[in-house]
Amino acid sequence: MLGGARSGKSAEAERLVTCWAGGQAVTYVATAVLDVDDPSMAARVDAHCTRRPATWTTVDAGTDLVGVLRSTEGPILLDSLGPWAAASHPHGPDPAALVAALAARTHDTVVVSDEVGLAVHPVTESGRWFVDAMGTLNQAVAAVADDVRLVVAGRVLVLPPAARATSLDASMPRNDPGCRTAPGPGRGSTGPVDRAETDPAVRVADATGGPS
Repeated sequence: MLGGARSGKSAEAERLVTCWAGGQAVTYVATAVLDVDDPSMAARVDAHCTRRPATWTTVDAGTDLVGVLRSTEGPILLDSLGPWAAASHPHGPDPAALVAALAARTHDTVVVSDEVGLAVHPVTESGRWFVDAMGTLNQAVAAVADDVRLVVAGRVLVLPPAARATSLDASMPRNDPGCRTAPGPGRGSTGPVDRAETDPAVRVADATGGPS
């Protein structure tokens, strides 16, 4: 589940994992490290905690996100990849280890992640590092995800598989308007999500980081 700040990605991820879990207990894997001097961030986290069902279990992953994913049974909502990536500065996160842990899971995993590449180009070196790290990380997770969604202004788009997008582009002349026209609504298209949708189990949905 990809999206920018305040896009609604976390709320949509919570709705989706509840739907997919089908009554099973959900583990919420948190990656944010709270700063006692940042009351705004604390308020965001509190808002997330308040709207989550009391039956959910919360696990603070810290830097051992891969280990938590490998040791946790049942459906997982991971929110989100952004803080985990930021904590790895300056060396950077390990996309390969994360992808392997996600692919090894046998239960639904909804991953929230920040889409930061659409914002103003950062003027600092650390800002550019974070944008690059998140872009690489999001692409790696999306490559193994069964379902990739982008949330913008509370609206959800299901992104087409990379292979399908490539084949569509290759089959059309570059000046063909069809190269710029998105497929119609439905799963695997760029149309709006049917909010009554119930999908079968064993999926990984790529999603974005930090409370929204």
